[in-house]
Amino acid sequence: MEVHQHTHTLRDLEVDPTGGGWCNTVQDCGGRAMNRNGSSLHFPPQTTFSGLLDLNYSFNPNFYNWHKVFIYYCDGASFMADVEHPVNNIRFRGARIFKVMMEEMISKGMNNAHNAILAGSSAGGLATTLHCDRFRELFPNTTTVKCISDSGYFIHGNVEGLPAVQGKADYFAQVIATHDIAKSLPTSCTKKMDPSLCLYPENFVGDINTPLFLIESAFDSVQIESSLVPAVGGQAAWIQCLRNLTLCNSTELEIMRGFRALFIEKLVKLDPNPSRGMFVHSFFRHGHLLLRGGWTCSSVYGNNILANKTIGQAVSDWYFDGNPFQMIDTQNSNPRGSPTQDYDILDQKCLATLSLNLTATSHAHHQLILSALCVSLLQIFIPLIFY
Repeated sequence: MEVHQHTHTLRDLEVDPTGGGWCNTVQDCGGRAMNRNGSSLHFPPQTTFSGLLDLNYSFNPNFYNWHKVFIYYCDGASFMADVEHPVNNIRFRGARIFKVMMEEMISKGMNNAHNAILAGSSAGGLATTLHCDRFRELFPNTTTVKCISDSGYFIHGNVEGLPAVQGKADYFAQVIATHDIAKSLPTSCTKKMDPSLCLYPENFVGDINTPLFLIESAFDSVQIESSLVPAVGGQAAWIQCLRNLTLCNSTELEIMRGFRALFIEKLVKLDPNPSRGMFVHSFFRHGHLLLRGGWTCSSVYGNNILANKTIGQAVSDWYFDGNPFQMIDTQNSNPRGSPTQDYDILDQKCLATLSLNLTATSHAHHQLILSALCVSLLQIFIPLIFY
């Protein structure tokens, strides 16, 4: 693996919003407030840094000593909401939380960073695309600022056997109404179409000016599983297939191939942009950034490599060298399954395959963890990386 050499003269910052989905009604959001997806009262006492945030040089040689900050997601609308529902005593303050957290980090010198990344997974990946250009505006032109959306490219369209893919627009319309965020959505999209379609990245990613990298599975497990409805048997009928892909029948595989075809079609239709990176594989999973198996070790956890590069290598080349890595796996038309081996064994196997200098280094790494106490619902982390 190539390790990019760069001098840590000031700060490198990584901001990483985690996933957690959305809530579409006041009642739904109120229910989420009772668990870790909706209230800081239920946050874990510690958060493990792995993947892009890993502090271990061996597993994360290019970013291990960046500053990282977690900001928990609390509004169920990808940091876009600022509204009250006084009758229910629920307040959505995601937009305020994002703004205040950025102000806090600027007070600590964030705007002096030489390098900065905004990265998020799932609903946090959607938050990353929605806030990417706004995040860029916080820094001077001399700062290298880029964004990474991981499993956040939720698609809209018709897939036979997965009618909820099309029906998600109704769900997003409810999210937008409940959180009153239509006015905050990208105007490049809302000027052309109904706001309910402007939470779909396919309708606004082309208008993002800041370099953006998309990490996706063409067989996104969450999008496929969440789209199963009683009309095709529901999740109960699919349970064996979803747990073990070798047990999927021909009808189930054909439905998943239909999703893959639509997913790739949406990506291919994006305007050509050399600053946009793309790593789209065929492994049945959702989420990569915060796990070793989805980052440096993607070659071991499911053989997720494209152009002979792991996900971590592809993103590093794109960030540091400006390499326009844009690869889609077009060879595997069926979803590939998860390994059943012990993760510790897989990590050891990964270490054995890394062409890295594994000796201890004297590089100091500085970690700053900022946890926002959520007034309302949901959890997203935004790690900020600066040198």
